[in-house]
Amino acid sequence: MGVPHISNPSEPNGQGPANWSRRGILAALGAVPAAVLTGCSGSADASAATKASASASPSVKAAGKAVVTVTPADGTEHADFATPVEVTVTDGTLASVTVTGDGGTLAGTLDEAGTKWTSTGNPYSGTKYTVSAQVTGAAAQTATFTTASPSATFVGYFTPEADSTSGVGMPVSINFTEAVTDRAAVQKAITVTAEPAVEVVGHWFSDTRLDFRPETYWAAGTKITLGLRLKDVEGADGVYGTQSKDVTFHIGREQISTVDLKAKTMTVRRDGATTATYPVSSGDAEHTTWSGIMVISERFKQTRMESSTVGLGDEYDIGDVPHAQRLTTSGTFVHGNYWASTSVFGSSNTSHGCVGLHDTKGANDSSVPGYKFYDSSMLGDVVIVRNSDEETVAPANGLNGWNLNWADWKAGSAL
Repeated sequence: MGVPHISNPSEPNGQGPANWSRRGILAALGAVPAAVLTGCSGSADASAATKASASASPSVKAAGKAVVTVTPADGTEHADFATPVEVTVTDGTLASVTVTGDGGTLAGTLDEAGTKWTSTGNPYSGTKYTVSAQVTGAAAQTATFTTASPSATFVGYFTPEADSTSGVGMPVSINFTEAVTDRAAVQKAITVTAEPAVEVVGHWFSDTRLDFRPETYWAAGTKITLGLRLKDVEGADGVYGTQSKDVTFHIGREQISTVDLKAKTMTVRRDGATTATYPVSSGDAEHTTWSGIMVISERFKQTRMESSTVGLGDEYDIGDVPHAQRLTTSGTFVHGNYWASTSVFGSSNTSHGCVGLHDTKGANDSSVPGYKFYDSSMLGDVVIVRNSDEETVAPANGLNGWNLNWADWKAGSAL
């Protein structure tokens, strides 16, 4: 007897259990006598820290009646959420099985004999499910179970922010709250897609950081969608993800600025055309500026800068540095400078490693380079430093993975 076509389950979505959705599947088969529903023994321990399991026990068949067995067993309170749900029948065939949980149903398939139904995915953690099993020619039989909640969880904090617009250099960077040991499982549960389409690959910088980028900068106007399907993904032994959501980002115009430390200038190009050239002062001989490709990761109209925070003792403490834009985690900024003489810019490199532009105290003078560059910039804009006496910045020091070639970037993927 043939088995009807079984469709695939829909993708879970939303930000929590109330928004998850899975499509139920029914399959009709031939007639058999009435059925008796039984549970299977071995329900899980009450501790959510232990993976609970409910293995099927031998079923006793009444004369002339089919016996239905559900795994996890009827009434299980802390069932394993890391294994599929199974429904079997002896001396009969299953006409349909539905497994309904809070917020949706769990899809599944029947074997060719019509005697075993298996869910195509695992049940969600912390969810109550009702199983309805229909044996052909008999009334539907039901069972219920509740899955355990994991004792340890992790989430991924992502950059950029949802619905934001960034420059063409902005990677999608995810920082996890717990160390990930099963990188392949976690990366498989994350998708980054672009419109217009381009290949996007993930690269692990550490067991807590995963960045995504294309081979070259994003095209201006690109829409990026991040899909997180980390709910119940085991990132490390006994540590499970909690997120199931989609977020979108947008790429704005292209702005790439090049700092030439030999010429002591910064040239700004917008969508391929030069829009400005500013005189700069960068790191001195003892505090050279990183070379390489850097991406603006933070922006402050005014901020305090203390030398002690970057390992330089008490050399400086300036409470109102104007128009500061971060280029590295270690403390490199491109920022306005009101305390140096205007003659310094374009002629001498005198900073402690930052790229400085002439500015005024208070950050409100729109006529000066510091103000103008800040006003033209956004998060994700690219700043390239050339002709520095310093080595290339480490790709993980900020959002600076563009310093890896495409082969090396792809080598950092777990897939």
